[in-house]
Amino acid sequence: MSRWSCPELAVELEGRGITGPISPSTVRRWLREEAIKPWQHRSWIFITDPAFRPKAERALDLYARTFNGEPLGADEYVISADEKTSIQARCRCHPTLAPGQARAMRVNHTYGRGGALAYLAAYDVHQARVFGRTEPRTGIDPFMALVAQVMSQEPYASAKRVFWIVDNGSSHRGQAAADRMTAAFPNAVLMHTPIHASWMNQVEVYFSVVQRKVVSPNDFTDLTQVWDRLRAFEDRYNATAQPFQWKFTTSDLGDLLAGLDRHTVDHHPEESSLRLSA
Repeated sequence: MSRWSCPELAVELEGRGITGPISPSTVRRWLREEAIKPWQHRSWIFITDPAFRPKAERALDLYARTFNGEPLGADEYVISADEKTSIQARCRCHPTLAPGQARAMRVNHTYGRGGALAYLAAYDVHQARVFGRTEPRTGIDPFMALVAQVMSQEPYASAKRVFWIVDNGSSHRGQAAADRMTAAFPNAVLMHTPIHASWMNQVEVYFSVVQRKVVSPNDFTDLTQVWDRLRAFEDRYNATAQPFQWKFTTSDLGDLLAGLDRHTVDHHPEESSLRLSA
């Protein structure tokens, strides 16, 4: 087994003759006091994007309102965009019970499937303004519809440049996506985060807010109600939101990469070829 319960460990210890009869609570106490806890784990991944540093630095510089060492002008904007896929309308088989005195809200576990939609959002990093739309699915055309929704209105339509920060999803991957956006809107500049670094995309913070405040606990009658709720939340959010206090800077990035570089050399010399250049 990859994970043992305390009763199972108690039986195993006694069966192997390591201890005499022992209670699960004693095993639990021993494990709690141990410094090494082998039942816990963390996942990790190697940085494989050879352009990780320059891509990350461009995004972080844009958050700090600079590009290629120059401050952005008043008519230049930074948009963070992505898709939140497969938001389901779960129709609960019994009505949700409102919370009461000393009682939490009760949501029936059994539900009927009312379909799913994709929520596409573009977040103006410095204005704290969200533009959203729903689509049956993600793809190039739905993403370009979001781009057109933003770029066809002011102040973006007449802006000098509008930088779009996106991850490497199939809807907006690679140079082809950048060329497609520029062809449609010459003042739009598509910028990609590094591969496996969607956490650098600020719209993901907004999506986490949507998940907590709108989607959970997911009790919708149909997809129309999902969209109505998302649309109403956008209006509420845009009326009160302040820009995220983004604190991860290019200096922090340098420290992080230096630490990863030291770890790779010390513990995985065979992976030294994957280290990033300074």
